[in-house]
Amino acid sequence: MEINSLVFTGQLLKDPPYNVDTGLLNVTENFDSQYATDKKLGFIYAPERTLFRLWAPVASRIELILFNHLYEDEAEHIVMKQTAPGTFEVEVLRDLDNTAYKFGVFYPDGNYVETTDPYAIAATSNGERSVVVDLSKTNPQKWNQRMPAFTASTDAVIYEASVRDFTMAESSGATNRGKFLGVIEEGTTSPAGLTTGLDYLKEMGITHLQLMPMYDFETVNEENQTEKYNWGYDPQNYNVPEGSYATDARDPKTRIREMKQMIQGLHDAGIRVIMDVVYNHVYDPDSHPFELVAPGYYFRRNADGSLSNGTGVGNDTASEREMMKRYILNSVKYWTKEYHIDGFRFDLMGIHDVDTMNAVRDTLDEIDPSIIVLGEGWNLNTSLAEERRATSINARQMPRIAHFNDAMRTAIKGSDMDGAFDTGFISGKPFMEQWIAINQQGGLFYPQDIAGYQQPDQMVQYVEAHDNHTLYDKLVINMAHDDERTRTRRHLLASTLGLLAQGIPFVHAGQEFLRTKQGHENTYNQSDEINKMDWDRRDTKRKEVAYMQGLIRLRHSEPLFRMRSSEEIAKHMEVLQADYYQIVWQLENETDLYYVFFNGNGDPRYFRIEEDNYELLVHDCQVTLDNPRVWIDTDEIKVEGFSTTVLHKKK
Repeated sequence: MEINSLVFTGQLLKDPPYNVDTGLLNVTENFDSQYATDKKLGFIYAPERTLFRLWAPVASRIELILFNHLYEDEAEHIVMKQTAPGTFEVEVLRDLDNTAYKFGVFYPDGNYVETTDPYAIAATSNGERSVVVDLSKTNPQKWNQRMPAFTASTDAVIYEASVRDFTMAESSGATNRGKFLGVIEEGTTSPAGLTTGLDYLKEMGITHLQLMPMYDFETVNEENQTEKYNWGYDPQNYNVPEGSYATDARDPKTRIREMKQMIQGLHDAGIRVIMDVVYNHVYDPDSHPFELVAPGYYFRRNADGSLSNGTGVGNDTASEREMMKRYILNSVKYWTKEYHIDGFRFDLMGIHDVDTMNAVRDTLDEIDPSIIVLGEGWNLNTSLAEERRATSINARQMPRIAHFNDAMRTAIKGSDMDGAFDTGFISGKPFMEQWIAINQQGGLFYPQDIAGYQQPDQMVQYVEAHDNHTLYDKLVINMAHDDERTRTRRHLLASTLGLLAQGIPFVHAGQEFLRTKQGHENTYNQSDEINKMDWDRRDTKRKEVAYMQGLIRLRHSEPLFRMRSSEEIAKHMEVLQADYYQIVWQLENETDLYYVFFNGNGDPRYFRIEEDNYELLVHDCQVTLDNPRVWIDTDEIKVEGFSTTVLHKKK
């Protein structure tokens, strides 16, 4: 075998900052200036040669391990050369497409570890080995360029689903159940013959499908998808598609190709894809390649040396360090360019630092400024100064980055914490009206001691997501004596409060047909039976689905419901009443006037309005946009209990 190793001509540091007693790096203030690199890491493939590059700042020796077969043990070890402080390279002069590899890392104290590549973009089954691939051979037929730029994030309607849950139920009618390809099957129907899957998404009218983790995660056996369930918030290989969602997990290229097929199929249907990314922690820091190549660098530690645990799962990544920051930036850039991803949802975004999140926004702007960036801006107890955390309270420092607005969610339905017994506006809690109205105004007049929102594109308006109880299950807990009709009306009222608010609306998959997880709260590792989308329920909740579809159509049809700036909202939206379980506001421009009434009481309420002829667009849990009923010479409107009414007139 012919090897051409690149040679470093500069002077290496004589005393690497490595503590032989702890086996950890001493990450000093000038560590990054001495060791960080901006060179492309991982591999650079060409048919005639492949360059491997690894950042391992205090390794004394690195060996590239090339396996003769993807799944056999026979391998050759090739010494890599240090070409800059902490950066090792070797170039192999032959075609390595579909070749498995790892790295052998030697430390100054004699410790030796073998690791996969932190920058891997392909892997064998269960991520056990990294794989060189010719990405040009993974593109499906008709693999196009990115979709044209989206109009504005406030024009979006985001629908959150799991690749697995979306089609795992037999009632989905899908052939490739629980797979990438299942998401884009056309012509699938429910037991009652109604649309499911991709056709259903098109009928819903959503603009963006937010998919829960679909990078390579650790706790599902990729060769037996149904053996164990997990959502995937346990990262293993950040830049590799999850193998359990592929039809052949053992073929490294299949998972890449099929994920691209899914994205292309969604794009062809006019639906953009938001990727759920979990850069804030890993499943097991001790065995993760981050720790194996740079022990003590990629994870925050407390003053006593223990791992910081703001995430609650045992570790927090250190985004404020240069190489972790660059890792995140390179990763989102890779997914965007190679897979044409249209947005990123940052799990526990508050763990990251403000500078890194702004750099993410800047990096994506260079590709497509309409790419949506949203995340969980919770303030978590990580070992980073609070003023540096990418939290909602610091939203002012992060323009065009959206945060899940838990304040309105909690005001509408009550807290999900402590057993979910807390109630909200829809379940009888008093004095929530003004707070909801403020939140519905999308950053206008927002109290900066609560969150630093400045514009509506910084607020994700929602009442339900994959975490915690579904809204339906919470209502069962809070209002156990309700009959099904009353519970349904409360549920639809809550969804309407979010969908008609200024900001970016967000719907959890199945929310529109009152999804239940049988009372289970955190179902990240529960069974398919609990987590799968129940398409039979879609059949029995047709009116509710039609209502949600109608609200989405209404939002799409009228720019006043999706204004792009606080200045526009101040000019065109006015809150008329917010008390006694009633919220009333109007939207008005030069040509149109809308009255929007929310009744959180079980009894009807009457409101005085300017006498005129009005179209009744939303009333008594129905939406009628085509040939709406016209109320002639009306000066009073009746709003039914637990419902929303929307009136419209041309001026």
